[in-house]
Amino acid sequence: MLVAETGIPGLKVITPPRFGDARGFFAETYSRDKLAAQGIAFDFVQDNHSLSSQIGTVRGLHFQAPPHAQAKLVRCGRGVLFDVAVDIRRGSPTYGRWFGIELSFENGRQLMIPAGFAHGFVTRAPETEIIYKCSDIYAPQTEGALVWDDPDIGIDWGMGDLAPILSAKDAMAPRFAGFDSPFVYDGGAS
Repeated sequence: MLVAETGIPGLKVITPPRFGDARGFFAETYSRDKLAAQGIAFDFVQDNHSLSSQIGTVRGLHFQAPPHAQAKLVRCGRGVLFDVAVDIRRGSPTYGRWFGIELSFENGRQLMIPAGFAHGFVTRAPETEIIYKCSDIYAPQTEGALVWDDPDIGIDWGMGDLAPILSAKDAMAPRFAGFDSPFVYDGGAS
């Protein structure tokens, strides 16, 4: 597996090789041993699969606070999405910085997001599916969010004039200014 740094400690892009022939391809999308050999070690306990039917669907920016903080390994099963992670670890040299990458069925890339990041995405194709592994169970009592278009974070979603399709909850999420993060930077270890 090809692992690339993003410039934000702990946040990595993973590209599994694909082996193809006239029938299609095969890819090993997750290998605990292969990732551990590259210094990436998480115990995943849950897989999530989400479908967004329309282009411009925005989900996020979400996180779960300790004691149920989640690391995520995110990939696109069908379609195209722009995936974003924002460093919300107090004391991090990149606190408040974001990283975004296009994930698609075609490119097969994945984003490894450690706990301590707010995560979101926007769909760039209809019928887009996102599939991700989580290192802790869903615990709604620990859910948190930041508003997706916060000018203090300044994410370039690449949406142009396209109006976002949001849940009511995401539209009402709080801003980054004044946010009291429950996460503390630990040196970026995975």
